Formats: sequence, C-alpha cells, structure tokens
Amino acid sequence: MKTFKHVDAHTIQEAVSALAEKNAYANAGGTDIIGLMRKAALPDDMYPKSIVNLKSISPSLDYIKEESGVLKIGALTRLEDIAKSNVVKTRWLGLAEAAHKTASPHLRESGTIGGNICQHNRCWYFWKAGNRFDCIRKGGGLCYALVGNNRYHSIFGAISGCVAVNPSDTAPALVALNATVKTNKRDIAAEDFWTVPMMQPKSTVLDDDEIVTEIQVPAFSGKSSFVKFALRSSIDFPIVNCAAAIDGGNIRICLNAVYGIPKRATEAEDFMKGKTINEDNAESAGDAAVRAVTVLPNNKWKVQIAKVMVKRAILACA
Repeated sequence: MKTFKHVDAHTIQEAVSALAEKNAYANAGGTDIIGLMRKAALPDDMYPKSIVNLKSISPSLDYIKEESGVLKIGALTRLEDIAKSNVVKTRWLGLAEAAHKTASPHLRESGTIGGNICQHNRCWYFWKAGNRFDCIRKGGGLCYALVGNNRYHSIFGAISGCVAVNPSDTAPALVALNATVKTNKRDIAAEDFWTVPMMQPKSTVLDDDEIVTEIQVPAFSGKSSFVKFALRSSIDFPIVNCAAAIDGGNIRICLNAVYGIPKRATEAEDFMKGKTINEDNAESAGDAAVRAVTVLPNNKWKVQIAKVMVKRAILACA
C-alpha cells in the first residue's frame, strides 16, 4: 500500500473540505476503498492521496428513526443495525432483508448503508492487483470484459462502454421503495443516484466534495421484499438480486447486478398492474423483465436467474 494522508473529519463541513482536494477518498466502514488500495488496483493518477475518515463524524450520522411516517437512516448506520431494526422490519421489510443479506455478519458490523450504495464495481479486470488492466473506467480505452471473461457482467448492455455491474444489495431495495438520498448539497431520488462515468472509477453521481448524509424512505403501507442469488449466500456479492414493493396498484420492482446501475423492471411492473399475485402472473412478469436483454458471450445463464428473482420477489409480496 502506498503512502497516503489520513484525515479524521469531525463535522460534515470538515469532510467535504478535505474531499475537495485532488484524489481524496471518503472512508466509512473501510470494506471497499481499503481493498482497492491494498491491491493497488487504481492507476497512479487516481490512487488516493488522502483518506477522509467519516466515522469520526458519528454519532451524528448514525441513527434509524421514523418521523411522520418517513424512515430516516443516517449514512453511517451499520448494515447489521438496519437488518435488526424493528422499525425497518415492521414497515420496510425489503430494506431490512437487503441489509441482512449483504456480505458476512462481520462485514455488516462495519459496513455502512452509505458505503454500500457508494461502493465501486467488482469487475475482476477493474480490481486486478497492480492495475494490470487499465480499463475504460480507469482512463484506458477498452472494457476488457467485453472481449474477455464476462460471465458475471451486464445482461442489458454497456454504459459508457463498460459492462461491469452495480454490486449493491441495498440499492435495489431503496429504488423499489422510492427512497431519497440526501447529501450535504442536495436531495437525489435513489433511482437517479448511480451512474457509470467514462474514465472515472466511481459509481455514483456524487461530486468530489459531496457525501451522503441520510437515506429517507417514504411512508409505505404495502409489502416489500428482497431476494438474492449468490454462489455463497452467506458472504458473496450478488450474481443477481431483486427488490419489490407493492402497495395496491403501486408496483416498483428493481433488479441489480445485471447492469451498470440498478435496473427498474418496468416491463414486469406494467404486467403486474391490475393482476393478482400468483405463480403464473409472477412468472410472466419475470419473463417480461428480461425481454430486452443484450447478453454477452459468457453470461446468458444470468437471464434465467433474473427471471426467477423477479418472480420470487413478487410472490414474497403476496
């Protein structure tokens, strides 16, 4: 690991001021950026010159509360606390399930909701130690997965030339529940929070001097769910995951790990409107969700999994 400056931020303003410096990266639970640094996976011109510790702001950004029916979660709240929260489980079960199925118990005790939605993609070419593959997200001219091993990559095509997928488990639950991500600058609809910029490693729309401060989930009286397929269900990143939130005729379904950003399954939503939740309808909705796939040479198998995840997420809301 290369030499870097470490900054303990004690206020939000201290954090954003430190992050305004070139190649400054935020750090909360440390489960993402520290791994990139240890592997030296980023090129020299992107390697962190300073790490800004956000945990030192806690407890002001570590909380779970309900106010006027709205769920409010501080960005530094640990995933395990969200998974166990009776407040979350009672009315926003899909989010509690997503937090519970993220990584391992040990990582959930350190990883935060803010970190989980801001994490980098997990493409093995992007993460290769020593920056062996200078891919398009790191300033290179090629997405190596397009011509290499792409069995876990996007089944809905590329964004900005990249076919890496978004790996977050909480992201689809937040999209399905129509959450808002609050930062020190603005409010962002969860659905608009993620991006795939060319020649940048990040996966969100956040500016360099911008941090997530709170997640807000609106009042919800229906049923929500989260399902996940992973090779090792107790620890792995998702092969495919899916969240659904159904409240009468209001239906929101979101797939993840299938595209560069969380993907609303709008075709499945439209199919289910006015229909009873049952086995046949849920299966047809799954078929509709993958009607527009653009598979790569090695990942056609993910399409069937995506179908099943949509079906199971819908049935769980019955």
